[in-house]
Amino acid sequence: MDDTEPKGRVLIIAGSDSGGGAGIQADIKAVTAMGGFAATAITAITVQNTLGVSAIHPVPLDIIKGQIDAVLSDIGADVIKTGMLGTCEIVTLVADCLAACEVPIPLVLDPVMVATSGDLLVDEGAQAAIRDRLLPMATLVTPNIPEAEKLTGLAVTDIAGQLEAANRLIEMGARAALVKGGHLKGQAVADVLVSTRGMELFDRPRLPGRNTHGTGCTLASAIAGLLADGAPLHDAVRRAGDYLHEAIARAPGFGAGHGPVNHAWVTRP
Repeated sequence: MDDTEPKGRVLIIAGSDSGGGAGIQADIKAVTAMGGFAATAITAITVQNTLGVSAIHPVPLDIIKGQIDAVLSDIGADVIKTGMLGTCEIVTLVADCLAACEVPIPLVLDPVMVATSGDLLVDEGAQAAIRDRLLPMATLVTPNIPEAEKLTGLAVTDIAGQLEAANRLIEMGARAALVKGGHLKGQAVADVLVSTRGMELFDRPRLPGRNTHGTGCTLASAIAGLLADGAPLHDAVRRAGDYLHEAIARAPGFGAGHGPVNHAWVTRP
């Protein structure tokens, strides 16, 4: 295999979810389902289940950097995917690590700010650092509606607003933006992708039920896994969205709150 040929390696830099439905646990499952290899740098340990987040313990900065350096110096990565980063200091550290790479590695930036339960996962300094440091490095940024509004300052109430927000994110430095529509009302869920191909709309029927914990992590990591295997961006977004839609449909129904999806319903779509 040539050194430049994609090998399916994804380095995930994110927090751990003790409930297993989101965070590093969901990331690993989604990358694996796409046929990729997931390595990790854990940024925080959360005390979490389907009902919410009750405690967060940030990992020391030197340990986060050590994990990143250990993976990149030995295994390498075809794509880096970031999730919960928590504090301004952690975001800055991650940005510095990415900037130090001799050869830039594509970045899928999931700007995790609020858990499905509504619990805040980052402070205001981290939100600003994500916008100012990581967004300009992103090959793809994948915000939901509240995250898109926080990053851009725009109100997003419909597909036209999603498109405006995606364009603004590209103006802010991202190479492509996928603004997800799950928070909007309606019988369908529309995700808007803006890239060098222009605007593309991915429209799927809205599924009933409460089992949506970790959907953002799962989608971004599935995209990262497919990109790491060499898939074009638009194809990776479509296939990852189809995978997530079926994973929600086949959710096991665990927990009393927002339950996890079924990451393992298929090995590879």
